[in-house]
Amino acid sequence: MTLKHMPPTESGVLALIPAYNEGRKISAVIQQTRQYLPALVVDDGSKDDTAEKAEQAGASVVRQVPNQGKGAALKRGFAWALEQGFDAVIMLDADGQHDPNEIPRFLEAYRERGGDLIIGAREYSKMPIIRRCTNTIGRWSFSWAMGQYIPDNQSGYRLLTRRLMEAVLDSREQGFHFEVEMIMTCVKQDMKLDWVPISTIYEDEHSHINPIEHVPNFFRVVFKARREMSQHRRRKAGA
Repeated sequence: MTLKHMPPTESGVLALIPAYNEGRKISAVIQQTRQYLPALVVDDGSKDDTAEKAEQAGASVVRQVPNQGKGAALKRGFAWALEQGFDAVIMLDADGQHDPNEIPRFLEAYRERGGDLIIGAREYSKMPIIRRCTNTIGRWSFSWAMGQYIPDNQSGYRLLTRRLMEAVLDSREQGFHFEVEMIMTCVKQDMKLDWVPISTIYEDEHSHINPIEHVPNFFRVVFKARREMSQHRRRKAGA
């Protein structure tokens, strides 16, 4: 793995890009991202040239072998960012689904409103019909579990502060559901949750989500959130 020291930028923010078999698209993503922030790629056991392409494009690279899931890759990136002294990270996907030119939206919200978790909210009407249905069901379910409206719990384009990264490092979630649990951790620990609008981009990218595994795990996290948020509200009411 490549672990070159990267001095924090003036903003203290790092772009964190988890990647699995994205050698075809990752160079362009990194080149656009580095117009705004230094980039770290966590290569999650790719079988192609993702890591090499990322290094050539100017990113720092951590290789995670074997493939362990997006949640594990993100936690590896958080630990690296914390060690390097960054104040926050902006997560974005390696497949082009997130427009790096929208990074300034997150930075502006971070500077002006100071959220601990700032999530890019997509416009559901612009999603393919199957994605729109599944994401809508997920949004309703998770909002019910949290006891508050959550506009987009599945979006992977988000900013996390240092203290939230520290709070989620011990999570046992390894896959995509780690991003859902992240929201619960933010709210449960009375950190600030915020949103910015982002473009809804679906092209020819291949989803790495396995529905047979993802759906039961998602609802497991939903019911976990419902239980823990109910306990949290009772504790606050009795304080």
